Amino acid sequence: MLHKIKTTTLQNAARGLLGTFMVSAGTGHLTFVRKDFQAQVPDWVPMDKDTVVLLSGVVEIGLGLALLMSKGKNRVRMGVGLAVFYTLIFPGNWSQYSHHRSAFGLDTDTKRLARLFFQPVLIGVALWSTGAWKALRKGK
Repeated sequence: MLHKIKTTTLQNAARGLLGTFMVSAGTGHLTFVRKDFQAQVPDWVPMDKDTVVLLSGVVEIGLGLALLMSKGKNRVRMGVGLAVFYTLIFPGNWSQYSHHRSAFGLDTDTKRLARLFFQPVLIGVALWSTGAWKALRKGK
């Protein structure tokens, strides 16, 4: 069972930034950077790349808003859910790197490779800022 985990001001600020980032990224999926996001959709995904980008944008906006509004045990659940989401989209980042696709200013393999190391940071921030890391460690 999940219990309320207290979070610090720094965790709350990080969660606010992460939620805002998610809403912004999701909005980008639907509007001004749709083409760039298509570069991340792996070729093995059995759907039209633009459809995947649009659907993932809606999911990102929803996750971002839920992260910003969640409280108590739901906040912990959101942290776990967001960490899972970041894990699930990692193959897209790998695909962009392995297929040498330029997007978001990632126009060299070095830049694309460096971005791969940012995904675990996002996972960690999602778990830490929501108190999920602490709840999981305590078995709550």
